[in-house]
Amino acid sequence: MKRRRTATVLALLAVLLAASSVAGLALGPVRIGPGKVLDLVLAGPGARGGAFASIVWDVRMPRVLLGTVVGAGLAVAGAVLQALVRNQLADPFLLGASSGASAGAVLVLVFGTAAGAGAAGFAAGAGVPLAAFAGSLAALVAVYAMARRGGTMTTGRLILAGVAVQYVLSALTSLVLVLSARPDQIRSVLFWTLGGLGGARWDELALPAAALLVGTVLLVALARPLDLLLAGEEGAHTLGLDTGRFRAAVFVLTSLVIGVLVAYSGAIGFVGLMVPHAARMVVGAGHRALLPVAALGGAVFLTLADLVARTAAAPEEIPVGVVTALVGGPFFLWMLRRSGRSEGVSA
Repeated sequence: MKRRRTATVLALLAVLLAASSVAGLALGPVRIGPGKVLDLVLAGPGARGGAFASIVWDVRMPRVLLGTVVGAGLAVAGAVLQALVRNQLADPFLLGASSGASAGAVLVLVFGTAAGAGAAGFAAGAGVPLAAFAGSLAALVAVYAMARRGGTMTTGRLILAGVAVQYVLSALTSLVLVLSARPDQIRSVLFWTLGGLGGARWDELALPAAALLVGTVLLVALARPLDLLLAGEEGAHTLGLDTGRFRAAVFVLTSLVIGVLVAYSGAIGFVGLMVPHAARMVVGAGHRALLPVAALGGAVFLTLADLVARTAAAPEEIPVGVVTALVGGPFFLWMLRRSGRSEGVSA
């Protein structure tokens, strides 16, 4: 019965993802009929369709695919981190990945432009994602080092270390923005730090997709130990799980996935908080079913959020992180109210 329910949910989410993807390809400043979109997609990248074909294949398709990959990855990472810290209010950016990526990108955008034409060209190309990944990874390493003491890593130290690193790096990003004297530069930096998929390109999809695929496969394979963590530290240890080593290994794996995704999408919050919680309400806490459902749910959610971001105020574009926050903020408050008590470090 449970397997049948999970299969039904996965099938429904797959249909929703296909429909939201078609909507993402069809809607925008230039509207294209769904039938025309399907014809162009079925005809392949070399389809003859003039401007419509170029819009679908060169502009919107990479954006929709990046949204699918990032949404799925953040949702899977959120579900795993919630198991690691045994707190359903945790999300991927609890570990400082968001602030680290933002700080790295801002430093390259601001100081790269100020350094001259060569550095500005690097910043406009591969510099931003590389710096964002390096900043995200550095933040995660710092959090891990501070949280691990005496060969063990506790939930309380992990959360406190993540919050501390977030504050320090957010302050650094704000300082750089204040010192920057160019309004156009500030606008581009703010847009990146709030998350966006508008810069998606075909040649940048391979690495995020590989990170999602490898990370999800490995994490699904670890579904049983993740389930054991839900029984508590002592219960999991009694059942034969070395919780310290396992938590550290999964933390590193999840952190690498988050770092790669954030490097290409910017800081998009609440996906890893909302989607795993909703998936858990539908299919339960077992990670073998939870992770695939969360992946598809995250892909659907971010695809629709990006569609709203680029159509709600057209021709202006809203950062997709603003849309997810407007949805996620009330959801977060509802979760707090539903829990009936604080779910902080003590959880």
